[in-house]
Amino acid sequence: MKKVLSTFGAVAVALLASPAVFAQTGAAPAMGTNWVAISAAFGMALAAFGGAIAQSRVASSACEGMARNPGAAGAIRAAMILGLVFIETLALLTLVIIIVKV
Repeated sequence: MKKVLSTFGAVAVALLASPAVFAQTGAAPAMGTNWVAISAAFGMALAAFGGAIAQSRVASSACEGMARNPGAAGAIRAAMILGLVFIETLALLTLVIIIVKV
Protein backbone atom coordinates (compact mmCIF):
# COMPACT_ATOMS: atom_id res chain seq x y z
CA MET A 1 0.00 0.00 0.00
CA LYS A 2 2.88 2.34 0.80
CA LYS A 3 4.41 1.71 -2.63
CA VAL A 4 1.13 2.57 -4.35
CA LEU A 5 0.82 5.82 -2.42
CA SER A 6 4.39 6.84 -3.18
CA THR A 7 3.85 6.08 -6.88
CA PHE A 8 0.62 8.08 -6.85
CA GLY A 9 2.44 10.95 -5.14
CA ALA A 10 5.22 10.94 -7.72
CA VAL A 11 2.69 10.99 -10.57
CA ALA A 12 0.77 13.82 -8.91
CA VAL A 13 3.94 15.90 -8.51
CA ALA A 14 4.88 15.29 -12.14
CA LEU A 15 1.43 16.33 -13.33
CA LEU A 16 1.43 19.45 -11.20
CA ALA A 17 4.92 20.47 -12.31
CA SER A 18 4.44 19.90 -16.03
CA PRO A 19 2.54 23.16 -16.80
CA ALA A 20 5.44 25.16 -15.38
CA VAL A 21 7.90 23.29 -17.55
CA PHE A 22 5.96 23.90 -20.76
CA ALA A 23 4.82 27.44 -19.91
CA GLN A 24 7.67 29.33 -21.54
CA THR A 25 8.46 28.99 -25.19
CA GLY A 26 11.49 30.18 -27.06
CA ALA A 27 11.38 32.93 -29.61
CA ALA A 28 10.55 31.78 -33.10
CA PRO A 29 13.35 32.28 -35.62
CA ALA A 30 12.72 34.95 -38.21
CA MET A 31 14.02 32.89 -41.12
CA GLY A 32 14.78 29.22 -41.05
CA THR A 33 14.04 25.81 -42.40
CA ASN A 34 10.63 24.37 -41.70
CA TRP A 35 11.81 21.04 -40.30
CA VAL A 36 8.27 20.03 -39.33
CA ALA A 37 7.13 20.14 -42.96
CA ILE A 38 10.22 18.28 -44.15
CA SER A 39 9.84 15.55 -41.55
CA ALA A 40 6.11 15.36 -42.31
CA ALA A 41 6.92 14.77 -45.98
CA PHE A 42 9.32 11.97 -45.07
CA GLY A 43 6.74 10.50 -42.70
CA MET A 44 4.04 10.45 -45.34
CA ALA A 45 6.45 8.92 -47.85
CA LEU A 46 7.27 6.14 -45.40
CA ALA A 47 3.59 5.58 -44.65
CA ALA A 48 2.74 5.40 -48.36
CA PHE A 49 5.64 3.02 -49.01
CA GLY A 50 4.71 0.76 -46.11
CA GLY A 51 1.04 0.77 -47.07
CA ALA A 52 1.83 -0.11 -50.68
CA ILE A 53 4.07 -2.99 -49.65
CA ALA A 54 1.46 -4.30 -47.20
CA GLN A 55 -1.35 -4.05 -49.75
CA SER A 56 0.67 -5.90 -52.37
CA ARG A 57 1.43 -8.69 -49.89
CA VAL A 58 -2.24 -8.97 -48.91
CA ALA A 59 -3.35 -9.15 -52.54
CA SER A 60 -0.65 -11.67 -53.39
CA SER A 61 -1.55 -13.93 -50.47
CA ALA A 62 -5.26 -13.69 -51.25
CA CYS A 63 -4.71 -14.64 -54.89
CA GLU A 64 -2.55 -17.56 -53.84
CA GLY A 65 -5.14 -18.69 -51.30
CA MET A 66 -7.95 -18.51 -53.87
CA ALA A 67 -5.86 -20.45 -56.38
CA ARG A 68 -5.17 -23.21 -53.84
CA ASN A 69 -8.76 -23.42 -52.57
CA PRO A 70 -11.34 -22.00 -55.00
CA GLY A 71 -14.17 -23.03 -52.68
CA ALA A 72 -13.05 -20.54 -50.04
CA ALA A 73 -12.73 -17.63 -52.47
CA GLY A 74 -15.62 -15.70 -50.92
CA ALA A 75 -14.25 -15.85 -47.40
CA ILE A 76 -10.73 -15.06 -48.58
CA ARG A 77 -12.00 -12.10 -50.60
CA ALA A 78 -13.90 -10.71 -47.60
CA ALA A 79 -10.86 -11.05 -45.35
CA MET A 80 -8.68 -9.44 -48.02
CA ILE A 81 -10.97 -6.42 -48.35
CA LEU A 82 -11.07 -6.00 -44.57
CA GLY A 83 -7.28 -6.16 -44.39
CA LEU A 84 -6.93 -3.62 -47.21
CA VAL A 85 -9.33 -1.28 -45.41
CA PHE A 86 -7.23 -1.44 -42.23
CA ILE A 87 -4.02 -0.78 -44.15
CA GLU A 88 -5.49 2.15 -46.04
CA THR A 89 -6.94 3.57 -42.82
CA LEU A 90 -3.46 3.65 -41.29
CA ALA A 91 -2.10 5.54 -44.29
CA LEU A 92 -4.97 8.05 -44.19
CA LEU A 93 -4.57 8.47 -40.43
CA THR A 94 -0.91 9.31 -41.03
CA LEU A 95 -1.97 11.92 -43.56
CA VAL A 96 -4.43 13.48 -41.10
CA ILE A 97 -1.83 13.61 -38.33
CA ILE A 98 0.68 15.24 -40.68
CA ILE A 99 -1.86 17.85 -41.82
CA VAL A 100 -2.70 18.67 -38.19
CA LYS A 101 0.99 18.97 -37.22
CA VAL A 102 1.98 21.19 -40.15
